[in-house]
Amino acid sequence: MVKYCIKRILIALLILFGFSVLLYFIVRLMPIDFLEDKVLGNTSIADPEAELERLKKLYGMSDSSFIGILKSYWDWLTKFVQGDMGTSWISGNPVQEDIFRNMGISFAISFVSLILQLLISIPLGIKCACNQYGKLDYTATVLTMIGISFPSFFFGSLMIKFFAVDLGWFPSSGLVDATLPPSTGGFERALDMLHHLVLPMFVLVILSIGSMMRYTRTNTLEVLTADYIRTARAKGLSENKVVYKHVFRNTMIPLVTTLAGILPGLFGGSMITETVFDLPGIGNLAYQRVLSGDIPFVMGYNMFIATLTVIGVLLTDLMYGIVDPRVKLGK
Repeated sequence: MVKYCIKRILIALLILFGFSVLLYFIVRLMPIDFLEDKVLGNTSIADPEAELERLKKLYGMSDSSFIGILKSYWDWLTKFVQGDMGTSWISGNPVQEDIFRNMGISFAISFVSLILQLLISIPLGIKCACNQYGKLDYTATVLTMIGISFPSFFFGSLMIKFFAVDLGWFPSSGLVDATLPPSTGGFERALDMLHHLVLPMFVLVILSIGSMMRYTRTNTLEVLTADYIRTARAKGLSENKVVYKHVFRNTMIPLVTTLAGILPGLFGGSMITETVFDLPGIGNLAYQRVLSGDIPFVMGYNMFIATLTVIGVLLTDLMYGIVDPRVKLGK
């Protein structure tokens, strides 16, 4: 087990290193130059060219040759492994500070949406599999396929048009009502925030339950035809006991593979949904910083997501040994 973990960690570090190299060179090719726009467009600076050169040297952008880029990459990587993601060009704050300050709202939305997704999609998938080709199966399949087919920006805009604009039931954007007095109590403010988050969470749940429901249904159908399920029924076990004790547990084994994407999804934010509803989450912030050409933030954010993804894959591999004792992790 220890040998396996060390091996997987070393592979994960190698993957992160390769990703950082590709990411750095791609980001350096971004067509937006925020430094030039900031300095050359500022009439209060006496010598814009000298100030621009100073900032480029400060951020390792002065030498655009291959050797210069390699040197600036190495300087960035050295700081990154020490926990320094650099300083944002937009806010002037450390990148990690901007990420963690805006991550809370994204985590709250993603976490609640994930719980609702699991509570709906897994029982629904098992129920559809146990009633294959029935009315519930056909209805759920059609609705989930429609949900999967909708782009998130289109479905989000549709919900805003119907529930916010036409019916006026929910706010169309933001996290807190702008007319709310600053002296409003914490409980009332929390209710107002929850009111603003209903539509974004609804969009995330509807668009995500389809794939997991179909995956659960397919896995359950495979398990239902297994020999040990026939044996359990032949022994006279009730259908509920067969399904929820034997079928359910073995259906969860393939679903463990989906855990790899949960970790970056929880902490990385939902970029499109947060942008459509103008939420102050990490996803919306990352989108705005990409448009502005904030290279330090783009590098830090993407490496943060990559690290979470690699950790999620590692945890998935370890979870296999827990949910399925037949999986050996010693090799």
